[in-house]
Amino acid sequence: MAKKEKTAWFCSACGAQSTRWEGRCPACGEWNTMVEEKIKEKPSRASSSVRIATSRPMAVSSIEAEAEPRIHMPSEELNRVLGGGLVPGSIVLIGGEPGIGKSTLVLQNLLAIKSKTILYVSGEESATQLKLRADRIGRGSDNCFIVCETSLENIFDHIEAVQPGILVVDSIQTIATDTLESSAGSVSQVRECAAQLLKYAKDSGVPVLLIGHINKEGSLAGPKVLEHIVDAVLQFDGDNHYMYRILRPIKNRFGSTSELGIYEMGQKGLREVKNPSEMLLTAHDQELSGIAIGVTIDGARPFLIETQALVSSAAYGTPQRSVTGFDYKRMNMLLAVLEKRVGFKLGQKDVFLNIAGGLRVNDPALDLAVISAILSSNVDIAIPQSTCFAGEVGLSGEIRPISRIEQRITEAQKLGMETILIPKNNLKGVNVKNLNIRIQEVGKVEEAFRCLFG
Repeated sequence: MAKKEKTAWFCSACGAQSTRWEGRCPACGEWNTMVEEKIKEKPSRASSSVRIATSRPMAVSSIEAEAEPRIHMPSEELNRVLGGGLVPGSIVLIGGEPGIGKSTLVLQNLLAIKSKTILYVSGEESATQLKLRADRIGRGSDNCFIVCETSLENIFDHIEAVQPGILVVDSIQTIATDTLESSAGSVSQVRECAAQLLKYAKDSGVPVLLIGHINKEGSLAGPKVLEHIVDAVLQFDGDNHYMYRILRPIKNRFGSTSELGIYEMGQKGLREVKNPSEMLLTAHDQELSGIAIGVTIDGARPFLIETQALVSSAAYGTPQRSVTGFDYKRMNMLLAVLEKRVGFKLGQKDVFLNIAGGLRVNDPALDLAVISAILSSNVDIAIPQSTCFAGEVGLSGEIRPISRIEQRITEAQKLGMETILIPKNNLKGVNVKNLNIRIQEVGKVEEAFRCLFG
């Protein structure tokens, strides 16, 4: 009599396992995410062969801490995000939307490395497509080998033949192992393939780069355990309608998660943006109303960004609110503060807000620049181009202190700004003697309005 195959239900969102189908995952609470997959029986501890432990417990004080050697990548932005370079034996996951430039970023860097043999495993694109991309980037390489394969067992055969110094798998969701009967991209396949590649990376000391998909919510596709397995998770995002791309570390065991890499997409691949502030500021021949420059920080990197606002009378009775690159609810809150604390009746007016460059900013310190741009457009008086802003606005109309104020002021001075408006009492412990910029401290929204428009 044939033995009945065992199945289990897995959550496609978090990877939790259940013995039966449930409408809602008991672990993460997501609805309709349970999928059935066949599982193989594991040998019991009693029936398995006796194993001799090769490791032993050690006291923390007796462990020798050595500096991790790094593989220097050609892109300085990528090195910054990784924490100084690629660590041998590490496994890095790079995720992002389709067409954002994940494969271009990886291929562009690997083709410039001449000191190591590279194996690029592609489960999505053909070798011809990758060759065309390499030609578009304008780089060739004799030490980068491309193989189109989706079987994990065959990939390890290629690894044994090539003996690479760096391994790339594009993408992890297309790889499947023969030991599981589920299809590629399922929870169990992604988990098992990632675990096998992790074991290979740690045993051989070869760094592995995994390229991953994201779901419609914007998070990495597959089980959450995938992010726990890898050493670093990098998110590559941006707006497809704009040229700029941002590489953010979500997790990094070998460096900080506060760093940020900025790229510009062009016809010949990705170009590093050394000073994003100069590219995000628009030079106007004449001063225009509704434009304010905010000093924001993303991760540990400060840059100046142009905030544009347009306030006009509602043409169709119901006022419109349109926001690009900024939180819609936060803008409504700032409009309510302006109406309540400053006395501007904006309830019957259309308000349009845009963050130049296609970037999305979540820094609360941009509040002061947003309300300044809105007030400038409302009264139709231009703000001087040499004036910038940094401050968070509270519900009572106060300008709240912000973090890293000295770093923001230094960045503004470096780009030629003459005046910066900051929150009152935000300069405690900051040496301003060496700063060649006029600093105006404001405590309330009304004070900022008087400083700008008299």
